[in-house]
Amino acid sequence: MYALFDEAGKFLAGRVMSEAESSLQVELDSGKRVKVKTANVLLKFDKPAPAELLAGAQAIAPEIDLDLAWEFAPEGEFGFAALARDYFSANASLQQQVAALLRLYDAPHYFRRAGKGVFKKAPEEIVKAALLGIERKKQLAAQIESWAGELVAGRCPEPIREQLYKILFRPDKNAAEYKAVVDAAKQAQRAPLDLLKEAGAISSPYQFHWRRFLFELFPKGTGFPALQAPAIKEELPLAPVAAFSIDDSATIEIDDALSVQGLGSGTVVMGVHIAAPGLAVQPDTPVDKVARDRLSTVYMPGWKLTMLPDEVVQAYTLIEGRDCPAVSLYVTFDEATLEVRSRETRLERVPIVRNLRHDQLDDVITEASLTGEAPADYEFAAELAFTYRLARHLKAQREVVRGKPENFNRPDYNFRLLDNEGEPTGDETVHISTRRRGAPLDLIVSEAMILANSSWGGWLAECGVPGIYRSQASLAPGIKVRMGVKPAPHAGMGVAQYTWATSPLRRYVDLVNQWQIIACARHGRTAALAAPFKPKDASLFSIISGFDAAYGAYNDFQHGIERFWTLRWLQQNGVAELDAAVLKDGLVRADTLPLVFRALGCEGLPRGAHVRVRVTGCDLLTLDLHASLLARLDDAAPSAALAEPEADEAEEETSGPLALAIDVADADAAVAAEPPAAAA
Repeated sequence: MYALFDEAGKFLAGRVMSEAESSLQVELDSGKRVKVKTANVLLKFDKPAPAELLAGAQAIAPEIDLDLAWEFAPEGEFGFAALARDYFSANASLQQQVAALLRLYDAPHYFRRAGKGVFKKAPEEIVKAALLGIERKKQLAAQIESWAGELVAGRCPEPIREQLYKILFRPDKNAAEYKAVVDAAKQAQRAPLDLLKEAGAISSPYQFHWRRFLFELFPKGTGFPALQAPAIKEELPLAPVAAFSIDDSATIEIDDALSVQGLGSGTVVMGVHIAAPGLAVQPDTPVDKVARDRLSTVYMPGWKLTMLPDEVVQAYTLIEGRDCPAVSLYVTFDEATLEVRSRETRLERVPIVRNLRHDQLDDVITEASLTGEAPADYEFAAELAFTYRLARHLKAQREVVRGKPENFNRPDYNFRLLDNEGEPTGDETVHISTRRRGAPLDLIVSEAMILANSSWGGWLAECGVPGIYRSQASLAPGIKVRMGVKPAPHAGMGVAQYTWATSPLRRYVDLVNQWQIIACARHGRTAALAAPFKPKDASLFSIISGFDAAYGAYNDFQHGIERFWTLRWLQQNGVAELDAAVLKDGLVRADTLPLVFRALGCEGLPRGAHVRVRVTGCDLLTLDLHASLLARLDDAAPSAALAEPEADEAEEETSGPLALAIDVADADAAVAAEPPAAAA
């Protein structure tokens, strides 16, 4: 005697070897013996043989018309054998009965399982909905197959082109567009990015990086709503100073300016004047909401996305030739010793006499001219000489606190796109120049801003007014700069506390801090009651969190797009070799370019070793530079400049292959996830 039984949804048959009250011992064709519960036995039969029965049933099952079977089925519960007799004939064969079992089991949208071998037909509306869903799946599968075929053939379907960045970086893995790319990549046995590029989905590497950035951080576009800069209604006194700013020629958001009074008198007052949008723009107003949404200006070669619309910026920027509203910090020094005697903050209008420009004056305003060793034939010569002397003094004081000098052994790089008008396309000729970090004008501005930011940070704390601070516990490796609402030492800067408050037109945290500083200037010790943000205000933590995320993403994009233009420069100039210094694990840094990359053959060299590498290729899409060691240029002694890295240096970070969210293994996973068919 034989038995057909259900084992976890799989139908098996074999010879009955023994039978007890609640179970059977069954021998399968393979010779394996299994214990089967009596409740799982669906049929007992003498013939045909189990293999013949199942083979015949599997051949008949697909021929059963499910619509017709559903019509024949009774309204209540029924067994598969009963349905077979209704469908085939009253004398339905054993193979026909088992065929009915297999067919019913595989059609849950027509027949619901009510027990072992027992079914109940689904309501008509459920059947119609299920059939409609099955038809949609068929159409979707056909669409996926069609799109995949086009991609393999080198053509990109428009729906995939429109969803390109979502597919690659933030995919819905159930979407047809995503599945088509995965299927095509497997069929063509190519990386998805290469496949899409060949199919014309990516118009150019530059546009790919730019559009990806916009997709991730500006999904609603980069335009501003129609806004009008609110007027400053407060009557502000006119400051008795002649102020000047120091910026690059491309800078339109002029946040800061300087003034010097009392030279030769023994007591000198230096003014740090900061543009004052906070006097007009208030929290939760339309302009504030725009600034809080963007959080910072985004910089890139040849282009930028400002935090505020240009018409708003122009209302508050410190442009020469007009009296500009400002939040001013006046620090009084002993002219001989440079000892600080007092600090005072004022809200006022400041006459901006001149906007000096780095790129036009760096070669003119030199250290020699500022120290009297060379003629100083330029405006504000005496004021600049004093501020330079003061800057060196302030820097030296900070370095005592730091415990070691600041390392300015690497230059800053400036990118200029030639013949560029408007938004870059990626085809422009790029010019890369260097500006030594710590150059006189740079040092003057940076030390003045550090002085203002640390002074205002301390003043906020004295007044009991919360602000947004930047701190660093130590210079030990791995200790990063953190943002918080309480003053704490900044080891990297060498100051007791540090805020960002000197760029309110370009950074949102600076605008927030400016509101708090204005409250202190107006109300003094009672400022905590009037400031927009009160102690333990949860919105400050929200601002910090949002700013950290946005500012980090903006910086990552800036570094990535600068890497693109650096690789473009290599291509445009046909550079075949580069001199570089070894970092670690095969990473090297180019001597004269802002470029860190991996060079084959440099893996075992010590940090600081000087090498020449051969450029073997670069990929503007993945931002990869391929290079190999050509020669070592130094002896075995590593460069002291690189032997001990600064704790906050991120020099090991380098742009490499893009991290795509698409995975060609998804196709295999999808197949593996399909429910198994009934089997013998």
